Amino acid sequence: MRAVVYKKPFEVAVENVPDPKIKHPNDAIVKITSTCICGSDLHMYEGRTAAKAGIVFGHENMGIVQEVGPAVTSLKRGDRVVMPFNVACGFCKNCRRGFTGFCLTVNPGFAGGAYGYVAMGPWTGGQAEYLQVPFADFNCLTLPAGKDHEADFAMLADIFPTGYHGAELADVSPGESVAVFGAGPVGLMAAYSCLLRGAAQVFVVDHVQARLDKAKQIGGTPINYDAADPVRQIKDQRQGSGVDKGIDAVGYQATKAGSSAAGGEQDEVPNTVLNQLIDVVNPTGALGIPGLYVPSDPGGVDANASRGALLMNFGRLFEKGLRLGTGQCNVKRYNADLRDLIIAGRARPGFVVSHEIPLDQASGAYRKFDRREDGYTKVILHP
Repeated sequence: MRAVVYKKPFEVAVENVPDPKIKHPNDAIVKITSTCICGSDLHMYEGRTAAKAGIVFGHENMGIVQEVGPAVTSLKRGDRVVMPFNVACGFCKNCRRGFTGFCLTVNPGFAGGAYGYVAMGPWTGGQAEYLQVPFADFNCLTLPAGKDHEADFAMLADIFPTGYHGAELADVSPGESVAVFGAGPVGLMAAYSCLLRGAAQVFVVDHVQARLDKAKQIGGTPINYDAADPVRQIKDQRQGSGVDKGIDAVGYQATKAGSSAAGGEQDEVPNTVLNQLIDVVNPTGALGIPGLYVPSDPGGVDANASRGALLMNFGRLFEKGLRLGTGQCNVKRYNADLRDLIIAGRARPGFVVSHEIPLDQASGAYRKFDRREDGYTKVILHP
């Protein structure tokens, strides 16, 4: 089958790789109809992880069941499904408590597994024609038959639940004010989720104009941090007050004002968003941090950043009585309910999709998405 294969930093290629097979009675094989490029894929693409050449990318996957193992009971050939990016067993201690992003079974020695991602287990990615899905009864979310809402449903694999997870971590409630740092796909989904939860005002901080325009389209208040200190801009618009809640949808590759937005050319300040959130959220508020932070960064700006050690104003955090929630999204906690919002016409997360292209054009799409060129905000690949 054809698949997107990592070659070296800033280079992927579509190559022929072995077809997936049923390896366990609980497996299913899914023919991929939509698979997305994620901002997390760019960390590997840019050489900012320990990913080795040959890994097949792709953890945001959707398609049609082609084959099921003899132990699979709830799925059949022809079912339309979307898979959480988390690979999970459904029966370990963490899965039973709803922490499917931290499964203890699928990646021995580590809490958590994912398709096509470095250090997240042996699971081949889905930027390909077919995908092996383990524990398929648990990992496949069924969808209405047909082709309706294809882009909306594709967002259920990762970014819609992850954005909602950011709002959940920050405990966003009706009537509240929120600052979301980052207007990439997860940041836009976090802002959208805050609005779905009834937030009265949602500021969205970024410096890529196409992303800020998207934030404005959904009812957010765009803040361009190249123009001035984003904390000051938000407080000026709120008559000196901060906000009730804050969300970090940027992570460890945060940049300073005036930086290039292109991957590999950014002037990084990895702790800046964390400290800006501490500054802008009012006392007794909460911070949700779905943005990715890593314990090892080969491209870190200094020795501390290379080992994931960032200087954070914890004294100020403590003084203000702020709560803080972090961690990878447990997609299964949210995806069925978010699917039902889409079916009911209450949510349209596909607004974030800027380009839908054939799988064979993946190499150019990665380059443009990484460089934030031509309005590339969210890309769906169709094998």
